[in-house]
Amino acid sequence: MVRGKIQMRRIENATSRQVTFSKRRNGLLKKAYELSVLCDAEVAVIIFSQKGRLYEFSSTDMQKTIERYHKYAKGGQTSNTEGEQNLQQLKGESEIMSQKIELIQLSQRKLLGYGLSSCTLDELQEIDSQLERSLRSIRARKAELFMEHIEHLKAKERLLKEENERLCHQMSAPEKEVVVHGSQNSQISSVIDVETELFIGLPEMRCS
Repeated sequence: MVRGKIQMRRIENATSRQVTFSKRRNGLLKKAYELSVLCDAEVAVIIFSQKGRLYEFSSTDMQKTIERYHKYAKGGQTSNTEGEQNLQQLKGESEIMSQKIELIQLSQRKLLGYGLSSCTLDELQEIDSQLERSLRSIRARKAELFMEHIEHLKAKERLLKEENERLCHQMSAPEKEVVVHGSQNSQISSVIDVETELFIGLPEMRCS
């Protein structure tokens, strides 16, 4: 036989209500015990009857479980509060950054010569002074780069001169060597001629 569906509302009959409370209370405590054993979970159940009687179950010390609950509940509330504060702070910083960007863009347009119709005389003089300072900085940097380039070219010129002198020295060295070898050859020829004159002919034979 199929059990009918019970409507979730207060039972008006006091006796039936008490019987249902006892049955479901025992079932709830039993399920809590089974959950703690099967899943190795920390479970605590607190029940107050209509007359104020206390029924409870705890897989560990009830007081420690309650303290642990308060700790985690408080930590969650603190985290949410800190998250909201950080979000508000980020929004404020974003608005300030947007205002700064808008001012920078407006100043840049004025430096480029746009939107000057709304400027006062003092503002125009400040823009003029700022442009003069910028031009001095640009020209100083330009002169510095020119000097660096000139020094680089001078160093390159010195290297090329040294290389040219080295090549010229190498080209003149073989000519000297040829002259030296020529003089040595003439001396050798003279010695050969002298030796030839001294030993021409056979020695004379004398009869006794």
